[in-house]
Amino acid sequence: MQASSQRANMGFIGAIVAVATIGGFLFGYDSGAVNGTQDGLSQAFGLVKGSWSPINGLGFTVASLLIGCFIGAFFAGRLADLMGRRNTMMLAAALFLAGALVQGAASSQIIFVIARICGGMAVGAASVLSPAYISEVAPANIRGRLTTVQQIMIITGLTAAFVVNYFLAKNAGLSTARFWGGIEAWRWMFLMQAIPAAIFLVALFMIPESPRYLVSKGRQEKAESVLASLFGRDAARSKLDDIRATYSADHRPRLSDIAGRGLFGIRPIVWVGIMLAAFQQFVGINVIFYYGATLWQLAGFSEAQSLKINIISGVVSIAACFVTIAVIDRIGRKPLLLIGSAGMAVTLFVMVYAFSHGSLDPAGNLVLSKDLGIIAVVAANLYVIFFNFSWGPVMWVMLGEMFPNQIRGSALAVSGFVQWFANFLISFSFPVMAAKLGLTVSYTFYAVCAVISFFLVKSLVHETRGKELEQMEG
Repeated sequence: MQASSQRANMGFIGAIVAVATIGGFLFGYDSGAVNGTQDGLSQAFGLVKGSWSPINGLGFTVASLLIGCFIGAFFAGRLADLMGRRNTMMLAAALFLAGALVQGAASSQIIFVIARICGGMAVGAASVLSPAYISEVAPANIRGRLTTVQQIMIITGLTAAFVVNYFLAKNAGLSTARFWGGIEAWRWMFLMQAIPAAIFLVALFMIPESPRYLVSKGRQEKAESVLASLFGRDAARSKLDDIRATYSADHRPRLSDIAGRGLFGIRPIVWVGIMLAAFQQFVGINVIFYYGATLWQLAGFSEAQSLKINIISGVVSIAACFVTIAVIDRIGRKPLLLIGSAGMAVTLFVMVYAFSHGSLDPAGNLVLSKDLGIIAVVAANLYVIFFNFSWGPVMWVMLGEMFPNQIRGSALAVSGFVQWFANFLISFSFPVMAAKLGLTVSYTFYAVCAVISFFLVKSLVHETRGKELEQMEG
């Protein structure tokens, strides 16, 4: 049964999407806020940039967010099946708020890392729940466009963090200088996140629970009421019957539902989700988002220039996502993934070329000529465009819609865990890879992964464009 956008209450659905994607904004802001704080963190807690150590390593301290992310993504998927999508997002909003305040006020590395892990749990939860929730309330024929708004909000959050970081560092003089209230500017970079976190928490009280979750809990009348408010009374009863038919009659959704005739006894569709989740990170996108300022300083740019480059990357990312919104429900998900893989592979190899032709200063830092620096910046921004035109939003769109209703929460738990664990590995390893192996070797690895992702998508991914969630197989 097709619930068209013409019959749907698009004003109400739009308001729901606006609230749900605040989680995406916070996901982006919390991920990007650390970008301009690394000098402050290093000075405040005596951190070492090239160390793996959890005691004094900058890489571990920055990447500790990802520990929380893969924990939060896994448990959010399961909690969403137990206590609801909206209630789990409320819990995430509270963690966002607490994490921002404590990170900004932390007096020691251990307190900062604990707060960062808590904030990461919120990021991980929001990353899987917001697109899944949107998929469960959106009409099938525009579901891709509405879910892609999540990626726009993620990049908007990242860009907002870059802008705030630039403003604070510029007006304070340096990120390590004291600013409002005698508090260092880098601490304000974390504290500012408390504002959207509080807004998210309050706004969640104003949206309904997912009708698919309500059906899974046997709350048929409430589910029909929500469906009527979304699609109209005439469509609600028929859609309720379609949803009810996709849930197992003998048990509620559980983690063991992902078991099937596939590798290691896991359903093939879940392996496709795991592949998408892992390779979205193996192409190295978050090296630019998390370590953009550090990366460009390694390439010979000043701190101020590096922060400006971050802002440019954020702006072009948002523009790329708007292009995705225009085409994702017309040409489909799989073609976008293939275009993205090919484009990222080419631009990453161009960056490898630029880095490989640089020189080293007496301190061992990479120095690029003006021409090579321009090539690197242009290639990096083209790479960001290809990612945010394709893998950035489309991976989340597919994870939110590709699984059958019965296993959606559990499959999201597993895929979300893998996505954030891969994110952790890439982010944790980059400072040491850059210091020990250099940018050339590091970016060659990401480029090769982009090539591999093209062939995996071509052989494993099936199109989901225009299908109702009740039609998903696996």
